[in-house]
Amino acid sequence: MHYTRLRDLREDSDLTQEQLVHALGMHKTTYTNYEQGKREIPFALVIRLAEFYNVSIDYIAGIEKQPSPLYKNRPCRWRGEK
Repeated sequence: MHYTRLRDLREDSDLTQEQLVHALGMHKTTYTNYEQGKREIPFALVIRLAEFYNVSIDYIAGIEKQPSPLYKNRPCRWRGEK
């Protein structure tokens, strides 16, 4: 499955691929392949990204049109909110 929203979420968060892969602790080439749909993304990483961006897995998968928070009272990690 190609997750078209990966790039949108990253760019909407004003993150470069380098910043994101550093935060996730993975190689840039691997992530780039996921973002471009060249490689199947593991479900465990989809969960991590949903937690990271605080959006539902359905939104990442393209099922939902609008992002809904995964956790209602949880800050977004990428913004450094506490």
